[in-house]
Amino acid sequence: MTLMDPLADALTNMRNNELQGNSRCKISPASKMIGHVLRTMQTEGYIGEFEFVDDDKAGQFMVELEGNINKCGVIKPRHAVKKDEFEKFEKRFLPSKNFGTIILTTPEGIMTHREAKEKGIGGRLLVYVY
Repeated sequence: MTLMDPLADALTNMRNNELQGNSRCKISPASKMIGHVLRTMQTEGYIGEFEFVDDDKAGQFMVELEGNINKCGVIKPRHAVKKDEFEKFEKRFLPSKNFGTIILTTPEGIMTHREAKEKGIGGRLLVYVY
């Protein structure tokens, strides 16, 4: 099995484990980007602790699920967003105003759309979660 999009596979894996009521899930392969997205999701309260496990291959993350994810997924294509265009994408990917988070990659690193708005910077959309 070849992975076309490891980030999409990681999010699908988390959502499926959450729907089954599992408290933990394993994400492999691990990557820096997936680690940064997990860190952002953790900061926003969607997941609990997670740790990197080195398996002498690509590595994997063990993630504690909190039961807070209703839906999550990657945003394809990865739209470029200017600092004043966030509202259009919030309407498209989130169910209602001030509910859910869009995670994007910016020149200052991976962050939520709210942080990017505060800093007045744009970037490329990666993930939505609510």
